[in-house]
Amino acid sequence: MVGFGFDVHRLAEGESLVLAGVTIPSPIGTVAHSDGDVLLHALVDALLGALALGDIGEHFPDTDPRWKGAASSLFVEHAVEMIRAAKCRIINVDCTLVLESPKILPYKVQMRENIAKLCGLPLERVAMKATTSERIGYVGRKEGVHAWVICEVQPE
Repeated sequence: MVGFGFDVHRLAEGESLVLAGVTIPSPIGTVAHSDGDVLLHALVDALLGALALGDIGEHFPDTDPRWKGAASSLFVEHAVEMIRAAKCRIINVDCTLVLESPKILPYKVQMRENIAKLCGLPLERVAMKATTSERIGYVGRKEGVHAWVICEVQPE
């Protein structure tokens, strides 16, 4: 079974930029109810989607004050627990981040390691790619960031 996730967040000065659990030094960061980790949010939707278990907003609505400023790793842990409860396992995760700046190359290994640990996967089963939008659109104007994640989940 395959799951696909997408997430987008607005960027603003003075906010933190957290990607796959890594806080990246940047003058701009995501505006969000939780920590705004666009990669982990897309991962949650991909994991839930693989088994038709809803979406991140159903499980962690931004109207619930419990999730204000919450670490997105909690959301991933919940999705992984649901997959295990369904007697399934995650096979691999493939992530693509679209962000004009800052460059994330220095953080990619740590980001992959975080996702691998959260999903119970070896590092070689977690792909992380990043690109810009060539200065086109809201990403190009540094107004936003988005991520796509695809995963495979199989019965145990």
